[in-house]
Amino acid sequence: MFVLGVNRAYLYSHPELELNPEEQARYDEVIAQRATGFPSQYITGHQEFWGLDFVVTPAVLIPRPETEHLVETVLELVREHHQSTANLKIVDVGTGSGCVALALANELPFAEVCATDISVEALEIAQANAARLQLDSRVRFMHADVMRANPPEQELPRELDFVVSNPPYVAYSEADKVQKSVKEFEPNEAVFAGEHGLDVIRPLLVQAHAALKPGGWIAVEIGYSMRDQVLALLDFTLWEDARVVPDLQGIPRVIVARRK
Repeated sequence: MFVLGVNRAYLYSHPELELNPEEQARYDEVIAQRATGFPSQYITGHQEFWGLDFVVTPAVLIPRPETEHLVETVLELVREHHQSTANLKIVDVGTGSGCVALALANELPFAEVCATDISVEALEIAQANAARLQLDSRVRFMHADVMRANPPEQELPRELDFVVSNPPYVAYSEADKVQKSVKEFEPNEAVFAGEHGLDVIRPLLVQAHAALKPGGWIAVEIGYSMRDQVLALLDFTLWEDARVVPDLQGIPRVIVARRK
């Protein structure tokens, strides 16, 4: 499909099709790439997420189906606690390809969405995806480090309703458990976060509390074994209504809490 630029139906309906020498050479080339472990999404340059088509490059983490639980969780909280979606303020921290921010913007057309990332290259991909999906007028992009604006004269929104993040959360001590394709080809700064995997989540909780309005929510994707560690970071004099959302395999996937 990728080499010929056709869809699956075309392949099924043309079983007699033979590749010409140029197409065969290109096919052999991408198969050789894939055989090294290089992700197929980086080869084709695309990945589907939340029913939307995203451009991806090695500058961004490949969107994964599990992260759709983060989007689902935020939408459920909106339905539970907001009679209107007008003027909702949402910041997506570590936006990468923009998949979470753009999925939320697509579902919440009257919300104000800001997407931040520490990587300029990632922001370029996210902005390109926003333009392709015709959501560029709806999402603001900022170069920032865990909600600290950079350059300092740029101000992130405050009095937020939601801080949402799929941060890096793999511990260096668990690097041997990470798939080879992830470890070798996806951006390390989007995967690993210190010795215990908490080097981004810990300051994110502090910064999110300062940025959220009372009653605002933080929603964070976590690793499969991090539930207790992240809950222990929540100061319940500052947060309430903490809950853990499992994925389809029953693995804790998203933690949410409400600012007091």
